[in-house]
Amino acid sequence: MIELSIYTTLGCHLCAQLEALVATLANQEVRLHHIEISDDDALVEQYGTRIPVLVDANGVELDRGFDVERLSHWLNERGWLDEAARAALTTPPEKASPVGVHQRNGRRFLG
Repeated sequence: MIELSIYTTLGCHLCAQLEALVATLANQEVRLHHIEISDDDALVEQYGTRIPVLVDANGVELDRGFDVERLSHWLNERGWLDEAARAALTTPPEKASPVGVHQRNGRRFLG
């Protein structure tokens, strides 16, 4: 199991996004220890403009890890990246013709 800390604050939508990405991209179960920064002025000063911040067991931080590429790189450095999950998130879908499209007199119509 991967154990990480996340510096966060109540109502942080980017923190929720990061949590979902970590769960998706990790190659094993993740346990997140939430550290609420609003309860401590020093933490607000240090992390207030940087949250969400992930921290591994060695104290290595990742600021704003909600970017798929940055988070993937950080997880990969630790051997925690699920490559298939990363590929699923970053590979554009194949272009398919719209369903129900037909042409009449040179114009396209949705059916």
